[in-house]
Amino acid sequence: MVLSNQIIDSHCHLDFFDEERGAIIKRAEKAGIKNMLTIGTSLKTAKKIIKIAEENANIWCTIGIHPHESEKELSPENPKKLEILSNHPKVIGLGETGLDFYYNNSDKESQIRSFKHHIKVAKKTGLPIIVHSRSADKETADLLIEASNDERIRGLIHCFSASKELAESAIEIGFYISISGIVTFKGADALREVVQNIPNDRLLVETDAPYLAPDPMRGKKNEPSFITHTVDKIAALKGISSKEVAQITTNNFFKLFQKARAK
Repeated sequence: MVLSNQIIDSHCHLDFFDEERGAIIKRAEKAGIKNMLTIGTSLKTAKKIIKIAEENANIWCTIGIHPHESEKELSPENPKKLEILSNHPKVIGLGETGLDFYYNNSDKESQIRSFKHHIKVAKKTGLPIIVHSRSADKETADLLIEASNDERIRGLIHCFSASKELAESAIEIGFYISISGIVTFKGADALREVVQNIPNDRLLVETDAPYLAPDPMRGKKNEPSFITHTVDKIAALKGISSKEVAQITTNNFFKLFQKARAK
């Protein structure tokens, strides 16, 4: 168990908690969570996300449109809206964006267009993008490689559970790979193999709370304090200590999210 007060949860959804949000943040701090990054999923909730970050010194936020929302919110005005919102000092990244072809919540074309909107703003602002990819490995890799051909973009693949090929493609263009509680699941042998091969300087850790609680917390609503179980599993896979994983992922976070400031 890590108690060094240096873990950063690089991806959680604190806006999905209302009455219990304050208690969840306190439990995270007690568990050694130094900072949290709460992630935007819709322009409709962007102000709420920013307000949470404004009210908590140890929390930053991102703004973006989740692939599931891309068809409903698609607009040629979105890049400008994202750019304006990204000027806020607490907004340190764009997303989550990307492609999810597993569910049919948005058509593929809308998802691709929205993803490209985020990439455009990322290039203009220099902010990193948080990429969601499910059942779309090739398409995600192709778009990121194409986007980085003329001008390098920065970002991460969040809640990684995809193929080693997508991990390799992302790392090759300078992206980071963020690991969630899925790595602790019984059937996640393929992911554990991928984690063992991710370079330490490209590794991040997250909860994706309130989703995907790690073992031994399966069945409960996930929260940032549970991230220690994921850190412990990564440490075991890497053959290093949990404190080393915490320090490595914290250093990587600040390398990627350069707008963030360590407190």
